[in-house]
Amino acid sequence: MRYAETGFNLEIDLSRGNIERVETDPRSTALHLGGQGTAAKILWDRVPPEVEPFSPDNLLIFSTGLLHGTPVPGANRSVVNTFNPQTNLYSHSLFGGFFGPELKHAGYDKIVIRGKAPDLVYLWINNDKVEIRDASHLQGKGALETAALIQEELKEPKAQVAAIGLAAENRVYMATIEHSVSSASRGVGSVMGDKRLKAIAVRGTKDINVARPAELWETCNRQFQAIHDNPYCGDVMLREDDESFHVNNFAWGNARQRRKTYWTKEVEEEWKKVSQSVRVRWTGCYNCPKDCHQAVKYPGRHLYFQKCYSKLTYLMAAYEDLKFNFDILGVTQEYGLDGFSTPQVLAFGVELYEAGILTDNDLPGFPSDGAGRFFYLVEKIVRREGVGDALANGVWWAARQIGKGAEAFDHNTTKKMEQLPLKLGKVNYPYFLMYATGEKMGITQIEGSYPQTPEPDIEERKRLVEGWVAAPERFKKWYLEWEPRQDPSVEASVNIVDWNETMHYIDDAIGMCAFLSCFRGQFGMRPPYHLYNLPSFISLASGLDLDSDGIWEIGTRNRNLIRAINVRRGLRRIDEKPPEDHWKIREPEMEQNLLDAYYELKGWNNDGIPTKETLDKLGLDYVGEDLVQRGILTGHEGTPTKVETDKN
Repeated sequence: MRYAETGFNLEIDLSRGNIERVETDPRSTALHLGGQGTAAKILWDRVPPEVEPFSPDNLLIFSTGLLHGTPVPGANRSVVNTFNPQTNLYSHSLFGGFFGPELKHAGYDKIVIRGKAPDLVYLWINNDKVEIRDASHLQGKGALETAALIQEELKEPKAQVAAIGLAAENRVYMATIEHSVSSASRGVGSVMGDKRLKAIAVRGTKDINVARPAELWETCNRQFQAIHDNPYCGDVMLREDDESFHVNNFAWGNARQRRKTYWTKEVEEEWKKVSQSVRVRWTGCYNCPKDCHQAVKYPGRHLYFQKCYSKLTYLMAAYEDLKFNFDILGVTQEYGLDGFSTPQVLAFGVELYEAGILTDNDLPGFPSDGAGRFFYLVEKIVRREGVGDALANGVWWAARQIGKGAEAFDHNTTKKMEQLPLKLGKVNYPYFLMYATGEKMGITQIEGSYPQTPEPDIEERKRLVEGWVAAPERFKKWYLEWEPRQDPSVEASVNIVDWNETMHYIDDAIGMCAFLSCFRGQFGMRPPYHLYNLPSFISLASGLDLDSDGIWEIGTRNRNLIRAINVRRGLRRIDEKPPEDHWKIREPEMEQNLLDAYYELKGWNNDGIPTKETLDKLGLDYVGEDLVQRGILTGHEGTPTKVETDKN
């Protein structure tokens, strides 16, 4: 009997209209746990590097996490993986809500989609009954509207729906997949649109077997209450009214300098009134006591759900106020647009117009106000009309398609993907590495298991460290030695990055919300889930006998497999650069030293490629052999390094 997982994937070939229920290999679970880990293995095996993102042979994979559908609180983050047309690299996206657990209850761990439908379709999964249905009547409909229409059509209000909007139908690179309170971003929607798949609706009523149900239930009841009572997790960022840190330290616009001394008590009070006037309720995801999303009804817009990352992104890009942010979110979520990338693309378009690179001929009838300009450009982008066709490909590609000096305004991309714009002083060592080397194209899926800055007061720093339950001893030492306005040592910096990212790779395999584990680290190192208690939840649910070293090795294995996937598609050291405009003062020599030290710690060669020895130690010998056969590695290339397993 398989515990925690169902042991079956749903394989869909949209070109042929074929549907198969395929049994999976439990050894893959033992090696990768589930979620993103086992999805990466499928992509490695079945999508060679020659396959283009918009090819029928590219796969789009929706994954549950290993702990989805079990009593473990907060295990609700579904993963979408494919290859991204914007970067031509591995695409990683997470979304919360109820979709993953519902899919698990329907009897499937994953939906693996290949091919392209001849016409627009949607997928209806009702336990063992699976259908590919006509969706021509949904063409052009908003993503949230589509979900409601499908539930009505199926007469199944409990069906969980993940849907795309007009942006994805037109293969806009920053298109999302929207679901209830959450969305899958970083471009995965464009691949779903290319496959002519409008939505996936799921209803599941099957039981999920767990290895030790009585003990797991008792443990999870205690954990549920602990999460509910924990002030460091879940709802801190979204419910906070004082946004002085974000508005005074993040850039306004794409290449423009941030506003200075914008935040005042008057602004705070006004924003509080605006938020309260449009908020319908606080709400949350499957089996989680933290209501950290808000349902919003802005005048003239459909009801939508605001996520923490989109709270300020549009207003800061447009030099507007909070009302504008709520207003444009009501449009962009229906169209299915990424709240990270889209504001930067819109600001980029405005700046090109102000610089004379784009003219009235390119943008006929372009409004004079910031809000009007953003709404204008959104319509052009989602329909790929005029210059919107170039902007729909993101800042990096659009700059090169438009030309005439537009490249100079590309300040905030990493590996061709937009990042949230910072305007800070001196380069930050750990963040330089996270931006430069991260495979996930979004800093919030890399950071978070370690504080961003040290507490200025040494006695307070000592008090904080005494309460840390999630951090190994050496991290406590580094934090105590870390003085304000100074960088951690190179040794500390590379280990902080390694710790941050590995914890996320564990979360992504089990389906755990990072707000309950990794991301809470920087708010006191007291997250409900951490390296030392996760093994018990995994073991009680799945029967896998794991300790902290064991899950750390799995996280490291998944990280190296995804790195190898990108290396096989051409990623090299020369691509490892943070956004050009993040920090005013850079240290080029130190940045290269940091890369050297990071690669050495990871067991990678000087070009950022995992060595054969590293891959062999992680049970990825088939990966190393493939890289050798392709001439990417030469035999046992690389200096012998150890795979770190002692986390104390």
